[in-house]
Amino acid sequence: MPDQLNDVRVLIITSNTGVERDELLVPRDELRQRGAQVTHAAPKREQVQTFHHDVNKDVAVQPDSSLDEVSGKDFDVLVVPGGTVNADKLRVTQRAVELAGEFANAGKPIAAICHGPWLLVDAGLLPGKTLTSYFSLRTDITNAGGTWVDEPSVQSPEDGWTLITSRNPGDLADFVGAITQELVPTS
Repeated sequence: MPDQLNDVRVLIITSNTGVERDELLVPRDELRQRGAQVTHAAPKREQVQTFHHDVNKDVAVQPDSSLDEVSGKDFDVLVVPGGTVNADKLRVTQRAVELAGEFANAGKPIAAICHGPWLLVDAGLLPGKTLTSYFSLRTDITNAGGTWVDEPSVQSPEDGWTLITSRNPGDLADFVGAITQELVPTS
């Protein structure tokens, strides 16, 4: 599995607080182990406070860049971790909304887990898409034109770009596997 994603450039975006620890660290670390070049960007180049199950403060992580310093044209896939506070902050951060639009408009995949799809609701990217998320987002997703399903991982290729989603930290193996499958060049 190492070197499977050589030359793939991954952008993970979060807010500076409220990020679900494993939904940031597991994709970041596993995609790096598979050879991807992973950049983590947040609104500020200050430590990102992660949490475990939304309530237990966990490790602080230094982002590689700020959201204003990155462009969708420089990456192959966008990954949006969850965490209720993280996702709620991202959805009202104009640069995060713009980045999601840049990826979709360029036909590049977006992967979002747990509460991460909230960003896509505000970016107006869900009409015609089938996706999953943390169950409490079901109404928001449906109201935004998406079709919500309760599955560990969903890939939705409609409208010229692929959306990859998962429900929660328990689905991380499926989530990272689906991202890898989407990015591995076919021979």
